[in-house]
Amino acid sequence: MKVTSAEFVISAVGPKQYPEDGLHEIALVGRSNVGKSSLLNKMMNRKGLARISSRPGKTQTLNYFRVNQMLYFVDFPGYGYAKVAKTIKEQWGKMIEGYLKKRKELRFVIQLVDIRHAPSKDDVAMYEWCKQIGIPTVVVATKVDKIARGRWLQHTKIIRQTLNMRGDDTIIVFSSETGQGKDELWGEILRRLREKDQPAQVEAAEATDASVSAAAASEREQ
Repeated sequence: MKVTSAEFVISAVGPKQYPEDGLHEIALVGRSNVGKSSLLNKMMNRKGLARISSRPGKTQTLNYFRVNQMLYFVDFPGYGYAKVAKTIKEQWGKMIEGYLKKRKELRFVIQLVDIRHAPSKDDVAMYEWCKQIGIPTVVVATKVDKIARGRWLQHTKIIRQTLNMRGDDTIIVFSSETGQGKDELWGEILRRLREKDQPAQVEAAEATDASVSAAAASEREQ
């Protein structure tokens, strides 16, 4: 998808701060340091829009990023970081649970896991939680540039088995360094949004992409 606009909107600490414009929302979840900010920046073609923290576990809010006036990426706090205070973790849990169970604009979850390692207990718990609530999940295996291409299939198989992935859930290999998986992930996002209740927004976005591509082709011919 051609990204024509991307912006940070708000760091929300509760429902009163969530946007009210009714756009699709896609939640990004994963362990601290799994690469959520790097993935967001690559997907939105904006260096540094999603800040990459040098201190894992720093994000304590739901960070909203609006793309093409069409959807929000909602960046969740990273889980599994031992040095985060227990009270803060409990606050995160309540906020995240409330969002996942009650947010009607949420369409699905993108769960990031590091392809180099088998999913952790926290990863498994997060995936199972989404399944229990009934939220569709796309699993993205990050940092694929760190291992040989010939090992991708073996490692994704381990991820599927460890998470006990459902047959209708997708796994995509991704690299924020090379852009591997970016187009595939955008394709999966658009496909899933078409199946939801606001197809006109998706069709309009795709029509805009087509117009931009046609205009660019015409300029090259001239």
